[in-house]
Amino acid sequence: MTTETQAVPTGAKPAAGGKPGKPLRAPARRPAAGAGGAAQALLRKVIIGAFVLTLVVNGLGIWWSFQPPKYSVREQAIALVGSELGAKVPGAVVTTAAIRNGRILLKKPGGFTYNDKTPPGVLMDNMPHWEYGVLTEVRDTVRSLRNDFSRSQTQSVENVFLKNADSKINFQPDSWMLPAAEDQYGKAMDALEDYLQAMVDGSDSSARFFARADNLAAYLAVVEKRLGSFGQRLAASVANEELREAMIEKLGSTEAVDESVSLMDRTPWNKIDDIFFEARGYSWALLHTMKGLSRDFREVLELKNADISMLQIVRDLEQATAFKVSPLVLNGHGYGMFANHSLVLASYLARANAAIIDLRVLMERG
Repeated sequence: MTTETQAVPTGAKPAAGGKPGKPLRAPARRPAAGAGGAAQALLRKVIIGAFVLTLVVNGLGIWWSFQPPKYSVREQAIALVGSELGAKVPGAVVTTAAIRNGRILLKKPGGFTYNDKTPPGVLMDNMPHWEYGVLTEVRDTVRSLRNDFSRSQTQSVENVFLKNADSKINFQPDSWMLPAAEDQYGKAMDALEDYLQAMVDGSDSSARFFARADNLAAYLAVVEKRLGSFGQRLAASVANEELREAMIEKLGSTEAVDESVSLMDRTPWNKIDDIFFEARGYSWALLHTMKGLSRDFREVLELKNADISMLQIVRDLEQATAFKVSPLVLNGHGYGMFANHSLVLASYLARANAAIIDLRVLMERG
């Protein structure tokens, strides 16, 4: 009699009594990382990279937005000319101030950002307007050096270095290549340095500086118009509705008011910070220029008892360019709960402008 035996499945242990047990299951395998896992890893890297890039761009933007520190025009003149005696030559200090203002415009952290086409420069808003304010003041100084300070009379020959500097510094600031604005402004500063060296060592008869009262008065006439424009635009951050209504009653229509007294239009809220930083940049550069003029025109100022007016101008410009604690340009009402930085800056510029007008009148009286 034959006995049938059941085949024990592979991998199963026979149960007690010779009976086969349940088959063992193979351990479950994890699915291999496919396209989905690789995509998630790539996405994670992209997010981390974008976050790091954002931090870097924002950090550079904040660093580049700080106003450069003020400097001593006398020390810079000595360093640039090479001797303290050379720095005493009339015109050496104010020319050094123009050169230094231009160099800082190009060599500060971030360089010249007004014409940037890539981050963080293209994303910045405050510093480009600050730079344009500095550029405007440097242009005014170079133009005055060319037309007034370096000329003994209207029929005199203009200096070729100042002619080249004036041409280069007035190049459009938004050009970023072929040629870049920075290259043109750098050449303008080189031409100013050539003029300064020729004036100090006397190698060029046309490289001269005449510290006369009428020359200073001509420059101050330009500055007072600049400050008056800045003050008006800054003060327009708060509209004068009462004055506007009075003008409407007098002229008879809103259109007549808009056409005849456009200065009463309130500056748009999104333009206030642009005007604020442009005025700050102009004031920063003007501060160093006025310090240079106070040294080069010391004898003229003392002769006309105008040194007090010059000191007041410098003091008010120091306050206008003081460190601003708030990262935002607040635009509150004049007597409201929040500050109005535009009105504060306008008040300092108005005081400086009043002193400049007084100084110009003293220079013109002879």
